Amino acid sequence: MTLHQLLPLLTEGPHGSRSAATCHYRCADACFKPMPNTSDNPEFHEVAASALRRRSVLTAAGVGIGALAVAGVNAAPAAAAPAAAGAAPVAARRGGGVATAAFTPVAPNTADRVTVPRGYRSDVVVKWGDRLFKRSPAFDVDNQTPESAALQFGYNNDYVGVLPRGRNRALLVTNHEYTDENLMFPTGRYDSATIKQIAIQSHGMSVVELQRGSRRGSWTQVRPGSAPLNRRITGTTKFAVVGPAAGDPRLRTSADPKGRTVRGTFGNCAGGTTPWGTVLSGEENFNGYFDKSGSLDARYTRSYARYGLTGSGSRGWGEVDPRFDLSKEPHEPFRFGWIVEVDPSDPRSTPRKQTMLGRFKHEGANVAIARNGRAVAYMGDDERGDYIYKFVSRRTYDGRPGRAARRRNLELLTEGTLYVARFTGDGTGDGVYDGTGEWIRLTSDTTSYVPGMSVADVLIDTRLAADTVSPTKMDRPEDIEPNPVNGKVYCALTNNSNRGTSYPTDEANPLAQSRTRSTLGGPLETKSGNRNGYVLEISPAGGDHSATTFGWDLMLVCGDPDAPETYFAGYPKQQVSPISCPDNVAFDSVGNLWISTDGAQLGSHDGLFRVPVSGSQRGHVQQFLTVPTGAETCGPLITDDGHSVFVAVQHPGETDGATFENPSSTWPGTDDFARPAVVVTYQD
Repeated sequence: MTLHQLLPLLTEGPHGSRSAATCHYRCADACFKPMPNTSDNPEFHEVAASALRRRSVLTAAGVGIGALAVAGVNAAPAAAAPAAAGAAPVAARRGGGVATAAFTPVAPNTADRVTVPRGYRSDVVVKWGDRLFKRSPAFDVDNQTPESAALQFGYNNDYVGVLPRGRNRALLVTNHEYTDENLMFPTGRYDSATIKQIAIQSHGMSVVELQRGSRRGSWTQVRPGSAPLNRRITGTTKFAVVGPAAGDPRLRTSADPKGRTVRGTFGNCAGGTTPWGTVLSGEENFNGYFDKSGSLDARYTRSYARYGLTGSGSRGWGEVDPRFDLSKEPHEPFRFGWIVEVDPSDPRSTPRKQTMLGRFKHEGANVAIARNGRAVAYMGDDERGDYIYKFVSRRTYDGRPGRAARRRNLELLTEGTLYVARFTGDGTGDGVYDGTGEWIRLTSDTTSYVPGMSVADVLIDTRLAADTVSPTKMDRPEDIEPNPVNGKVYCALTNNSNRGTSYPTDEANPLAQSRTRSTLGGPLETKSGNRNGYVLEISPAGGDHSATTFGWDLMLVCGDPDAPETYFAGYPKQQVSPISCPDNVAFDSVGNLWISTDGAQLGSHDGLFRVPVSGSQRGHVQQFLTVPTGAETCGPLITDDGHSVFVAVQHPGETDGATFENPSSTWPGTDDFARPAVVVTYQD
């Protein structure tokens, strides 16, 4: 059997720049399938419909992609706004590097490279197949084994965390979200079982020790034999299940009759670094990994349907490991879809799946410490029409140094209260997409607030529980992160091509149609739905992350500045970079928002953008880099000193019809095929 008989060679993508292969391998063709959320809960676009659609500035003349390509804007961003009234004081920060530097924005382009502004350079830090341990074999694409893959940097890096260790060292932590076997393996070189076993080991996470390079802002991998903290977590690594759902009968399998130990993690998308020094990773599109050899367990029909579990997974992992066969192990999928917590400072520690944070298609989780000392984790469920969540811990964060405090902090995510968000438009007709919202309790670690469901029911079937309390359906809520400078929370709502048809509009999800460009510099084409996405800004009441009410506004209605529906927080549209499909967010030392994109609809490759959130430059979107052909911009991370910008370049060369023998990208240029990698950009 050849590779292309084993796995489909897809040649027609659903929309924009995302290829059919990306949709298939990463999210199991979710865009082609009915949305799992069939509840009649309000849509975010319905909320937005209660107000006027846009300020008068939205009709201001903009420039097209071609004009922006030759005229960059160099205004430096203003300092971040102070925290909201009543908020706990935020320490003043001095910006440096890219936080305050002026740069000429990168023009939209389709170059097969990482393109950065003049005066900057970009280096590969670590790439797929690189050795992590002294015993790791050198990467050889013709002679891979499951054992070698488990000792090398994994495939399709996504989340990027960088944890300082002294002055000149750091730990890089990344997720490995999914594999694309058509791009990874030479045709006919491997048999079907070996391909699947290597793929399982190529998922998961990596911890890589870094050292500062010879130039300010540069970083390099520490030689594997001198990096004792390096680690690979794969699809077979042992995880402990913790929190109230641990041990529930639905988490028990023939291999784990106690329901407290899970093998592996996969589909890991974004994540976050906690104040106590661990990394949280979100298990997202886990449903596509399960197949079936017979009928499905009728007890779980409703639950399976809500999570998109049909047994039609095309990876065939059930052929090499029966736990991925729903007909044989109907409980195995309940053991995925969690936030996992990893301690990168201890390579011998057992990573944990945190059941108190709920089970859904987690993009990631990011933690802020509330005024009362409780840890608050913000999370998005990345599916069309699904919800935004937060968790508030029962106990308080201990900021004192020492092992005792850290041990207490490691238990913060096991007890507390899980909430889901409801958005309401202000209905004033003021021309602004904004309003108020509330966090609705779903369960604590001891008490369920959903009638007819136990604590474990709510945590295992969080989507079904949330459906009962009328939260707001969102347009693919992906990365959600609190801004450490102004105390607000920012969420990337990537897109929803069905908004306005299958999903009605509201003030928070307002667009029933949007404009895109099929080619760079081509004409704007009107298409149904929200094609370019939004950036949502949430202001916790009183600046307190533990509050149960909030204000909100759509800071950015993304797209081409020429399109009348776009909005950039009131900033003049003729001076911004086009931005489409926001995915991940990050912040620098002065509180600027950094946005990476996935599946841009405007003819250009995906990229990374800097956006001030306050002052006269609020909404001034400037493109900082673009990624190679077929790639997605993941991460990102800006170091505290502002001298290093990390991004993960995921799935380079993943375009329609591309194969190992016929690649559409050979980035980063070390081989005649593409290799996903983490890069760092710094001033030259």
